[in-house]
Amino acid sequence: MSDFALRTVGLGKMYRIGGEREAHGTLRDALARATKRPIERIRHPGAATHTSVDLWALKDINLEVDHGEALGIIGRNGAGKTTLLKVLSHITEPTEGRVEIRGRVASLLEVGTGFHAELTGRENIQLNGAILGMTRAEVKSRFDDIVEFSGIGRFLDTPVKRYSSGMYVRLAFAVAAHLDPEILIIDEVLAVGDADFQKKCLGKMKDVAGHGRTVVFVSHNLTAIRSLCSRVIVFEEGKLNFDGTPIAAVSHYLGTSGAHVAERDWKDTARAPGGTGVRCRAVRLRDADGTITAEIDVQQHFDIEVDYEVLGAGAKAGVTFVVFNDEGIMLFSSINNRDSEWHERDLPAGMYRSTCTIPGDLLNGGEHTVTLIMWADGYRPLAREDEVVRFNVHDTGGARGGYMGGFEGAVRPVLDWRNERLR
Repeated sequence: MSDFALRTVGLGKMYRIGGEREAHGTLRDALARATKRPIERIRHPGAATHTSVDLWALKDINLEVDHGEALGIIGRNGAGKTTLLKVLSHITEPTEGRVEIRGRVASLLEVGTGFHAELTGRENIQLNGAILGMTRAEVKSRFDDIVEFSGIGRFLDTPVKRYSSGMYVRLAFAVAAHLDPEILIIDEVLAVGDADFQKKCLGKMKDVAGHGRTVVFVSHNLTAIRSLCSRVIVFEEGKLNFDGTPIAAVSHYLGTSGAHVAERDWKDTARAPGGTGVRCRAVRLRDADGTITAEIDVQQHFDIEVDYEVLGAGAKAGVTFVVFNDEGIMLFSSINNRDSEWHERDLPAGMYRSTCTIPGDLLNGGEHTVTLIMWADGYRPLAREDEVVRFNVHDTGGARGGYMGGFEGAVRPVLDWRNERLR
């Protein structure tokens, strides 16, 4: 018999989009609705009927993960990654197929999952331990390590509903990783934490995997995926598209994730990335001549433009972007609050544009992508759009001199040199 930690067989999850929502009322309500529909069709024979569309978030997923394996899952937004983790964590029931789990599962899927908002941090630690089947003595033996790792000791007796998203994730990860799960399932929520905390989390996950326990990790941070995981699968439109080594999987993903895209826009405000106060309306790349293009000369500067709409007066809104190279390495990020006149400013309702200029002779040649993050008051993240634009940097060779080879490294800045004869 195979020594697997978890296995899916013919797994599928279907959601019904649109259609008339059935109310969950009394039998009398149901009979009333059943009586009303034929009458409505007679009174309004030309009226449009409610239609629905079946959307398969997962389809025919056959997957086996061994004990002690660190499995990475990558794919574009909406590919089905998070749905799979919810099914594996028994948060969502599959429509078809089955899941087999051997071992105690701890999962961290999204901010707000797993904690009771009215309970304090201390009480939630104890509650989660009980849910995992641990004795009070077992939880107590790990309690100090959890508090130290999370760094929220001062707020331990505060209800978690008053925590910031960063504090919440710190404690949630510490609980999930320290209560000795045999299977640890982690989604992209680590993006909420700062860089130091993310490094601690990755180190802890490596430690968990190194002690023979199983880690399933979903992330858009391809560097973290390659660092942590021994095997990576790629999801595309609800199906398992690739399964192999981290290097091969990342290469496959980047090679199939789409052609160059110089501009993205959202005509419908309701569907645009953001929240109730601010929505992104467009992102585009312009070269040194102001032309919208995804083909960039390595020696020329170019602009990243972000158009966004403030829907109500008084919002402190802003944008951050992150640039990745073709190996998924994060090169740098920038935030529009560097403009002192814009920092912490209450914005009246209306349309805005923030433009950042990337200097020439900075990026190396090759494919690059931009991830956009919209935020509001207190740098609260509202939305994240990965690979919102994709562009190619052409190394024209103008700064090479007589050298004809390629430049190693993620960037290739042209730096000042001073040469002199000493004797």
